[in-house]
Amino acid sequence: MGTAPKRDLVSIDDLSCAEIMELFRHADQFREDLRSWSDLCRGSIMATLFLEPSTRTRLSFESAMLRLGGGVVTAAEASSTSQAKGESLADTVRVVGGAYADILVVRHPCDGAARVAAQYASVPVINGGDGVHEHPTQTLCDLYTLWREKGELEGLDVVLCGDLRFSRTIHSFAYALARFGANIVTIPYPGFEMPKPVLERLDAEFGVSAVAASVGDLPGLAVGDNSAAYLTASRPHQLALFTRLTPHHVERIDAIYMTRAQRERHSGQSTEGYPRISTELMKADVMRDARIMHPLPRTDEIEYEVDSDPRSIYFRQAEFGVPVRMALMAYLLGAIEIEAESPEQFASSPGRRFGAGVGALCPNERCITNSEAVRYLPAEFRIRREDPPVLSCAYCGASRRAEWIGCVTSRRYHRWDSGDARKIKAENRVYFESEEQARVEGYSVGR
Repeated sequence: MGTAPKRDLVSIDDLSCAEIMELFRHADQFREDLRSWSDLCRGSIMATLFLEPSTRTRLSFESAMLRLGGGVVTAAEASSTSQAKGESLADTVRVVGGAYADILVVRHPCDGAARVAAQYASVPVINGGDGVHEHPTQTLCDLYTLWREKGELEGLDVVLCGDLRFSRTIHSFAYALARFGANIVTIPYPGFEMPKPVLERLDAEFGVSAVAASVGDLPGLAVGDNSAAYLTASRPHQLALFTRLTPHHVERIDAIYMTRAQRERHSGQSTEGYPRISTELMKADVMRDARIMHPLPRTDEIEYEVDSDPRSIYFRQAEFGVPVRMALMAYLLGAIEIEAESPEQFASSPGRRFGAGVGALCPNERCITNSEAVRYLPAEFRIRREDPPVLSCAYCGASRRAEWIGCVTSRRYHRWDSGDARKIKAENRVYFESEEQARVEGYSVGR
């Protein structure tokens, strides 16, 4: 295999758009005859560390490695691993990566867990889903499926429907659609709207703004009044045409990405009247060119009668998981080369670092830094925005404002918008959520 620096896939942003399209072309080659590539990764071993239930993701990864000629070792549930004895994820991946396996696929219930695994493992790590954070390989399968169906991604109008709050596939897919220039229509079940950190990231990193949307008659989908929003990176003069009083009218739908209610991630909230794709919905005029997508498993949000409609492509999504993951693993293992530039800074790399107990802490209770990793992992943040300061957790992406800025050399703190705060060099800054926090850390108010 190659000797290039280790690459991980923690977030979909760890791959450039050019790399993704090259991976799709390799996936096309693999699809032509899945049995013809058994010498490509011969001798390599993949370990699947799945500390949450999975069927398609785990099996498609294992099938992909076997078709590449490699071997597989697996831990299919948390109770069968040393995590049940209290072992940390950091220790697990340090042991399994290397002598045991050449590449790791990790699924974990905590947001940001894949970032921790990538930080401590000596071999490439692929995020198989971490909490409600991201699921980048599912997004690769989704993008590949949509690209093959539509021939392009830029300018498509894609509806994200159902549980947008707890679905990690939705979050990764939204980031990727924004990067490729697609437009997003959100139709959430009430109480399951797109999380604020996701919307903030779409705005800050991709210039995506939300306006009210009208999508016509979609029986069984829209729940409540004014539930749809249109997320687009359109130019300002275009967005100026749309207001809350005159919502943007969606004249066609290129795809509906349906999700089940993630009942394992919320505490018994009722989902009565949850959106449902039915044969009646498929007759709507706006649906004439739409494709129906779903990451699976489904429960009752898509009628079984819809399966026979040629616009339903969710089983094709699952099928494409094998060649797409073959291409990804072959690339990370150095078995294939891609003539495309990688991102300037991988999304999984740490931002400006603040040690444990100094400055802000991650506000996300599901973040791994607030669970097992509190034993060994200092908090890390990126500066998402300076004016006013917004910090983004380098592990799970959760954000919070920091009203006060301290200087590590003078040990004094100032309000973020003061002249004294602006004079502090970036390398000497530390951010606090409150004056009390600054004083606890031994800083005094600036004069």
